[in-house]
Amino acid sequence: IEMECRVLSVQSHVVRGYVGNKSATFPLQVLGFEVDSINSVQFSNHTGYAHWKGQVLTADELNVLYEGIKLNNVNHYDYVLTGYTRDTSFLETVVDIVQELKRLNPKLVYVCDPVMGDQGSMYVPENILPVYRDKVVAVADILTPNQFEADCYVNVMDLLHQMGPDMVVLTSTDLISPHGDQFLVALGSQKMVRADGTTSTQKIRMEMPKVDAVFVGTGDLFAAMLLAWTHHHPKDLKAACEKTVSVLHHVIKRTITYANKMAGPGKRPSPAQLELRMVQSKKDIEYPAIVVEAIVL
Repeated sequence: IEMECRVLSVQSHVVRGYVGNKSATFPLQVLGFEVDSINSVQFSNHTGYAHWKGQVLTADELNVLYEGIKLNNVNHYDYVLTGYTRDTSFLETVVDIVQELKRLNPKLVYVCDPVMGDQGSMYVPENILPVYRDKVVAVADILTPNQFEADCYVNVMDLLHQMGPDMVVLTSTDLISPHGDQFLVALGSQKMVRADGTTSTQKIRMEMPKVDAVFVGTGDLFAAMLLAWTHHHPKDLKAACEKTVSVLHHVIKRTITYANKMAGPGKRPSPAQLELRMVQSKKDIEYPAIVVEAIVL
């Protein structure tokens, strides 16, 4: 009997499109994971559209949902995955839940995508920053900030390791690529314990071609795929990151091709046309052809 691997994913939800749980659940299920979703918000669509409506889950409501899972004794997880959160008390409750789940399963891996801001500006309230810095990082095992988010609390991957996480992947940086400004540079670092108790660190660098469009949900997909591929390659950061980034590449390429066709010649695609082509990318999610090679530093 094949043992199941179960993920608790606490992220946003949209009725139309792919962000948060909508961006993470299907790809994880395709790769064989059971996914239990708690929707931190439920919106009609992502906020990049002209209009959006919906509800926000409170910390108390999160507690009620978790209490129901606990009462039925089904609060046993292999992974926890979190993304966008605006509320400090909600995030603190998430930390409490993660700590309890880790007591139940000391091998549980917490994958945190600290969605706080980009391009020099915050898009969450600033009072949430200390919660990430002082509470979340300490319990996270895998962290996937962009450079702006990393600079907010510490700017070196080694320091992040010291604060808790064994794996840190900076999903986008301002580093200059030798191939020019049309490439995005990502960095990864994994701390591993050898049999004799000493530690070693593997660091990698990846360069991905940029696409001239605004995609929403790609960070959520990245974190979910990093969870999946590190599960399959627990001691090979290079292989895990190559497969993760390659999935992103295939999904984005299919999305921009479709969006440009729908928009027509000379027109920029709308947010609706740029929704990730997730279902259509099922085979690429399962068996990603490697298109970006990681360099071991």
